[in-house]
Amino acid sequence: MLTAALEQCLDVIWGETHEVLTDLTAPPLCKELSQRALEILKTLFNITYSVHRQDLDEEAAALYRRLAAVLRHCLLVPCEGEDRKEELQGHTVNVLSALPLQCLDVLLSVRLSEGSEESGGVNMDCVHTLLLFMEKRLDRGHKLKEKLTPVLNLLTESSKAHRETRHYLRQQILPPLRDVELRPEQGNTLRSRLVRLMTHVDTDIKHCAAELLFVLCKENVSRFVKYTGYGNAAGLLAARGLLNGRGSSPQPQYSSDSDSDTEEYRQARDRINPVTGRVEEEQPDPMEGMTEEEKEAEALRLINMFNRLSRGKIIQPMGVTTDGKLAPLCGQTRHSAVQEEEEEDEEDDDCSETEQ
Repeated sequence: MLTAALEQCLDVIWGETHEVLTDLTAPPLCKELSQRALEILKTLFNITYSVHRQDLDEEAAALYRRLAAVLRHCLLVPCEGEDRKEELQGHTVNVLSALPLQCLDVLLSVRLSEGSEESGGVNMDCVHTLLLFMEKRLDRGHKLKEKLTPVLNLLTESSKAHRETRHYLRQQILPPLRDVELRPEQGNTLRSRLVRLMTHVDTDIKHCAAELLFVLCKENVSRFVKYTGYGNAAGLLAARGLLNGRGSSPQPQYSSDSDSDTEEYRQARDRINPVTGRVEEEQPDPMEGMTEEEKEAEALRLINMFNRLSRGKIIQPMGVTTDGKLAPLCGQTRHSAVQEEEEEDEEDDDCSETEQ
């Protein structure tokens, strides 16, 4: 009933199966009709948010595919005022993110027309609109968890399910690297803005941003680190048990297209710091001129400092286990701690003898 009401509100004209004909030259949707559509979308979200991963029978799947086709039209239809259009797109994204994944294929099953965005012969107008919408929300920087995470999740799930979507988004967000003088999070590109979100204080925001980039890298750890830097990638890799680079992630059957490097990247590759993801200036060796005994003494001094901080519960030394996850290094530091305590006792004894 609500789908029919939304169709009537938007004056939907059907073409082939699950294809709504969108006339971009038509007059923009008036304020009254767009407000009515907004209320329908809010109600639809409350009804559909729990069916995201449910198995559907043929009748239900057909209904949700029809709704997805109408929602695609909602994304593309012009409105009176940019703010009104963005609000309509925002609620449309919320409903799309709640629909069963197998019903989202209708977003791409539209014939190509003159001026259409495309990838592999598939119409990408809807994906392109979602990308522009995500970019607007990134620019706003306001209420990111509420405003940005739905579209990030939608693009991630769509990229997992459809090779053409992933390929198109990767071209737009992760083009071949050329400038490796800047950190991945520096600059104003889509990649840099998403990488900055990977260290956001809100866990949900940083997880969504990292997950999208990880999927665009086909869940390949080395490629992910290449585009984001190990420091930015560490959070997601730790959560998935991939910090040692040898762990296996449950991957979909991604295609085997290669990651082509630019000439600029190939020339600088050996000088790139994998942690920061850029070419660093050469730093002087802090141990230059030191003897082996002095180096060993300096190493022991640093270990003892870490042990003091650890015993005071100021820090907790961690290491990467064989399964690629972080674990406390208490077992490995215990011997050093005992040795340090013995050295401190010897120092105290020496001081006492001197005083006597």
